[in-house]
Amino acid sequence: MKIIIQHDQMDCGPACLAMIASNYGKNYSLQYLRDHSFITKEGVSMFGIVEASKKIGFETLPVKLTVEKLISSPNSLPCILHWGKNHFVVLKKITKKFMSSEYTFQIADPAHGLISIKEQEFKKYWISSENMGIALILKPSEDFFAMEVPQEKKITLSYILKYLTPYKGQLVLMFLLLLAGSAITLVFPFLTQALIDKGVSAKNLNLIALILLSQLGLFLGSITIEVFRNWLMLFIGTKLSITIISEFLKKMLQLPIRFFDTKKMGDFNQRIQDNERIEEFLTSHSLLTFFSIINFSVFFGVLLYYDYTILMVYLILTVLSIGWSFYWLRKRKILDYLRFQQRAENQESVFEIIKGVTEMKLNQFEDFKRSQWEEVQQKLFKVNIKILKLNQIQLSGFEFMNQLKNILVTFLAATLVVNDKMTLGGLLSVSYIIGQMNSPVNQLISFFRSLQDAKLSLERLNEVQSYPAEESPDQIDLFPEKIENQKHTKGIRFENVSFQYGGSKSPYVLKNINLLIPEGKITAIVGTSGSGKTTLMKLLLKFYEPTVGTISYDGIDIGAISPKNLRSGCGVVMQDGYIFSDTIERNIITGNKEGDQDRLMQAARTANIDEFVASLPLKFNTKIGASGNGISGGQKQRILIARAVYKDPHYIFFDEATSALDAENEKIIHNNLQEFFKGKTVIIIAHRLSTVKNADQILVLKNGEIIEKGNHQQLVNHRTEYFNLVKNQLELGV
Repeated sequence: MKIIIQHDQMDCGPACLAMIASNYGKNYSLQYLRDHSFITKEGVSMFGIVEASKKIGFETLPVKLTVEKLISSPNSLPCILHWGKNHFVVLKKITKKFMSSEYTFQIADPAHGLISIKEQEFKKYWISSENMGIALILKPSEDFFAMEVPQEKKITLSYILKYLTPYKGQLVLMFLLLLAGSAITLVFPFLTQALIDKGVSAKNLNLIALILLSQLGLFLGSITIEVFRNWLMLFIGTKLSITIISEFLKKMLQLPIRFFDTKKMGDFNQRIQDNERIEEFLTSHSLLTFFSIINFSVFFGVLLYYDYTILMVYLILTVLSIGWSFYWLRKRKILDYLRFQQRAENQESVFEIIKGVTEMKLNQFEDFKRSQWEEVQQKLFKVNIKILKLNQIQLSGFEFMNQLKNILVTFLAATLVVNDKMTLGGLLSVSYIIGQMNSPVNQLISFFRSLQDAKLSLERLNEVQSYPAEESPDQIDLFPEKIENQKHTKGIRFENVSFQYGGSKSPYVLKNINLLIPEGKITAIVGTSGSGKTTLMKLLLKFYEPTVGTISYDGIDIGAISPKNLRSGCGVVMQDGYIFSDTIERNIITGNKEGDQDRLMQAARTANIDEFVASLPLKFNTKIGASGNGISGGQKQRILIARAVYKDPHYIFFDEATSALDAENEKIIHNNLQEFFKGKTVIIIAHRLSTVKNADQILVLKNGEIIEKGNHQQLVNHRTEYFNLVKNQLELGV
């Protein structure tokens, strides 16, 4: 069974399933299993793992049992265990010590690797209630072996090096500079031999001075080449960094909303920071290693010229030292995943502390959250200790073999000098050559370590690159001109639409919705919290696809419409609308490069924020903080309304757009919007009666179903759910 480490904090379930599949000879990618596990930001559920298991041909049996029962069922291993109440691990093997009643449990933990724990500790983490724990027993069916595993795109060296293609000119110049540096280095051993044999031995001061001046000149030339080379590396490195991160961000912003539901902020931050390792590999290690090999080859020939035996001893010990380093590099891969995970968790923890500082102070939550952060630091410290330990073992063994090699070569050369088969200058020259050949060997080890880091980093970035974008070439546009389709009633139609966020076992958020939202009319949606109002709006914006049924705009299936184009014709104010760290003007006009000042002023007047902006010294150029820091909740909502109005869209979607406004502002904005709404298709989600009572159609949602439909007066006369929702509001007058 392969030990598979989770890439993100929410990957433990798919990683466990991948390990179980590998035990039966199938290697599924984490991304494929993620896509079928219905992961959310809270993680993956046992039901989600069961769904993914069935998808790849496993027969599943979720059970709740005692440790004794688990021990007595060895045929059920390996199995997945619910661990520590918020994690999943694989129980690989149970062993009993010789002449002892004590059991040891071998756990494959996707967050820590392979670990062995004793029975007492096992119970502490696994037992959940009634002295029992939860396990998922998996057995492969015939379908499992018949299924073909989807091929995952492998990261190769050529894939990484393609990033260097745009910089051919700079690379050729760097090649010439490094070639010149290699030529200078090659001259040094012969100058050293001439200095000893023809200068010092012959007591020729003029020749000594000439050789030393030559060495000084060559050294100055080498420094000059180094300066230009470093400048070129900085230039290429900076450009590469921008390219890699820009490609990552570009693709990330093309992904559907569902992708972001499974990720945390720390996961994205750590992926972006990973580009430094790719940049370092491409600019430093790959180029330097290439020229180090050239240097090695040149000095190889020179050493062969001096003595064949010395060369053979050197090569044998060099191969041994490289083999030693490669052995430890394989073990380092798992630790790199662990470090990535802990660093992501660390960033998430710090981000939460900073973002939630107000609530923490209000609720005396500071010490608890700081303690949580310290626990993350302890985990990161343990991983770093393991990495340091591994690096020290690898480096110590490598250095020992290097020193042994140097001593043996020096001994052999000294023996040749004593036997008059080599001059003293030749001995010094050989020592110099060995020193120069050791440097490329060290560089080669660094290269493979850097290549491993770069491949792991690119694999993590590639998870985003390989995820299918929500836009596809065959999708059609609705705007700027809406498609005319006379065969269908104009408007938005829901036909038998049901939706669930999780797998087939998760609850339905919307159930059997049949609905026509008429063209050019105002439709209001009311209902208690959790009734599915916001989810319905997200389906209209193509954030998610219906689980069952179809949604159409003027008779055109929403699946065939370009999401980007659809949203370009929608003015939206969501409950959790975001204010960017930018000027008020940019927050209103958003993606439009050049703002229309007349439209901007009209949008501000409609949202009743024009007087507030006029009172500011910099007017629309006033910069506000991220998430609306520095402005009130009501001002934030008015900016969001102005943003929607500025687009002058055909569809208007408001989700509690005026909930933070006082009664006076709400009344003014409500009156302003009535004119703006004319000729537009409007959907309003609201609790306040003043916002919805003038709507042409009011829908009442309860537990994901439409239970009432009509206008205000009709629904009040029914005296059922709608009546109960609004009877305590003053405007109803009952």
